[in-house]
Amino acid sequence: MVNRKPSDEELKKKLTPLQYDVTQKDATESPFHNEFWNNKEEGIYVDIVSGEPLFSSQDQYDAGCGWPSFTKPIMREEIQEREDRKFGMIRTEVRSKTADSHLGHVFNDGPGPEGLRYCINSAAMRFIPKEQLEKEGYGEYQKLFDTEREDG
Repeated sequence: MVNRKPSDEELKKKLTPLQYDVTQKDATESPFHNEFWNNKEEGIYVDIVSGEPLFSSQDQYDAGCGWPSFTKPIMREEIQEREDRKFGMIRTEVRSKTADSHLGHVFNDGPGPEGLRYCINSAAMRFIPKEQLEKEGYGEYQKLFDTEREDG
């Protein structure tokens, strides 16, 4: 984790053009043609810019929209919401707090107790499989995947 936003020059070197456009220019990638829209692996998604943990596969579901969808973030304090009035719509944009990356939008049509659907661009995230959490410096998030097995 870098815990800061790199300079624009650093970002242009580090990110692909699509990742840069999505996170820095508020672009949206194509539905159903992005890296994580149907990912079934267990792990966490982190901000492609800062490395801050954003979402867990435990909260991911198929919303049928063509983008990765989640019922909640790992840490609400790392998510910022802003009103978005582009394209003649009123939506709630989701951005990362540390890097101010555009992530996607949140809608009130999701499952679960809060009824939220975080519709997130794959290009804004990096996926870390649960088997790699410790190695990648995210060992504290392993607990999200530990199942209680006291009976044997």
